[in-house]
Amino acid sequence: MILTDTQILQAIQKGEILIEPYSIDCLGTNSYDVHLSENLAVYKDKELDARKHNEIEHIQIGPEGFLLMPGTLYLGATVEYTETHQTVPFLEGKSSVGRLGIDIHATAGKGDVGFCNHWTLEISCVHPVRVYAGMPIGQLIYFTVDGQINNYYHSKKGAKYNQKTPQPMESMMYKNKW
Repeated sequence: MILTDTQILQAIQKGEILIEPYSIDCLGTNSYDVHLSENLAVYKDKELDARKHNEIEHIQIGPEGFLLMPGTLYLGATVEYTETHQTVPFLEGKSSVGRLGIDIHATAGKGDVGFCNHWTLEISCVHPVRVYAGMPIGQLIYFTVDGQINNYYHSKKGAKYNQKTPQPMESMMYKNKW
């Protein structure tokens, strides 16, 4: 079941959902709008290796915006820091962003119960498009869970994305044992 605006507000009041900064203007019927931070990153190498640490180069979006180019994966971050303690958050792109040819996540739209951080975005585009810090970029949708949770993400041993940072985080696939 997807939480409604009323249920999202109740979960915030109970401390089950935390959104900072929070604005009632960003609360939709059944979602909460999040915004692109000034922090972007790109991988330094053109060839990535899943078994190695692929380093990133940080970019700051200035007041003139930043021109995204096709064929490049940009890592972005949300302005909003979020915590989710009783629901499963899903991040979806806003339709207005999609209509500009921007995709904000290739595969990682679902968060885990217990995720506490800014969201890293996997941004790509189909043609050159200028983006701006602070622009609405996506929306969080919260789903209820059914059953006891024993392994919250923020306390999970081996969780790779627990370092709290407003910067986009590169892939930590190389930390997996396989």
